[in-house]
This record gives sequence, structure tokens and C-alpha cells, in this order.
Amino acid sequence: MTRVTVVGAALAAFGLVALVSLAPPPVTPADGYVQASAGGSLQIVRVPGDASGVIVTRDDYASASAAKNLAAGTTNRDWATLVLALAGFPLSDTNITVMLRWMRQENGTDDWWNRNNPLNNGWGSGGGSGFGSYDTLVTAAANCAEALHSVGGYSAIVAGFAASAPTNVIEQAIWASPWASSQYANGAHWSYVDVPIVASPAGTW
Repeated sequence: MTRVTVVGAALAAFGLVALVSLAPPPVTPADGYVQASAGGSLQIVRVPGDASGVIVTRDDYASASAAKNLAAGTTNRDWATLVLALAGFPLSDTNITVMLRWMRQENGTDDWWNRNNPLNNGWGSGGGSGFGSYDTLVTAAANCAEALHSVGGYSAIVAGFAASAPTNVIEQAIWASPWASSQYANGAHWSYVDVPIVASPAGTW
């Protein structure tokens, strides 16, 4: 029985060697391309040796933050959006609408950039009561965003903007806050007419 097993193993080994020796050599990439081309499954394009190359120039795109782009703006909408961006609030239509209405209540629309302080913010403006001024509208936006997050009495405003809540929710938070001593007569002095988009004079940004 042992002899038969040994003979069987020897025959199996011989068969394996025979199969390996009969296997075709591996096809090189170059040969593969030739075979594929002959079979009609690959198209080879021959380029003359004197063909000149073509240099393709691509535009260089630089990414910039939303705040940086907005800081190059000119309109009241740009400024309203910049404050939201610097404060980390969603740039939603709801939030922008409230900001524009708020700015109109403070400075009007025709001169919304008055003293470079659209919301009459006293935080860092030197005015204390909000009648100070800033060197640029960009500085004003940064200080406004900082004030909203720094004063406890504005926490409901922050929550409203952060949630992009309905306009009436954010506006009621503004009226109830200490931002304006008049508290906008609890909304009686608030206008809901669409705010025109107006550009500020050169040099204000």
C-alpha cells in the first residue's frame, strides 16, 4: 500500500512539473497592447517624433472664507451677512432679513453706514451708549459679532440667530434685550417693509 502511495505522489508531482513547463510565458505590457490592438479592442495612436507639445495654462483658484469675501462688499446686505458670518451664525435668508430690519431701525437705510456703526453698537466704539464710531465697517461688524456673544442680555438673540429661528422669534429677542433702551417700543416701531439694498460710500469698508 505504501509503494502505491509513493508512486501516485511521484506521478502527481511529474504532472505538475509538466503543466508548469507547458504554461506560456507571462505576457509583457507591450505584447499585451499589440495583441489587444490586433484583436480590435485597443486603438494605438502613433505620434510623429517631430510633433510639438502643447502647454496648457490653468487658472489658479484661491479659496477664501465667507467673511473675507463679504468684507470686500459694499451694501447693507453684505454688512448684515458679514456680522452673521463673524458671529458663526447661519447665513440664512431669515437671519439676513432680521439683520437688515434691525439696521434700518437703528440708522435708517439711506445712511445705514452712519459713523461706520450700522447697529449703533457701543462695544468698542468709544461711544458707550452706542453713538461711537469705528474706523471701518469691517471693524464694526467684528465688534458687533463679539458684543452679541459677550453680553448675557443678548443670549436669546444669539440663540435665535444660531437656530435660524423664524423672524418674529429673533425680533422679539432683540426687543426684549438691553440693546436699545427704548426696546423698540416692543416692536411697535419695527418695520416689515422690504429693506432696499444700498451701497455705502467708498472708503467706509
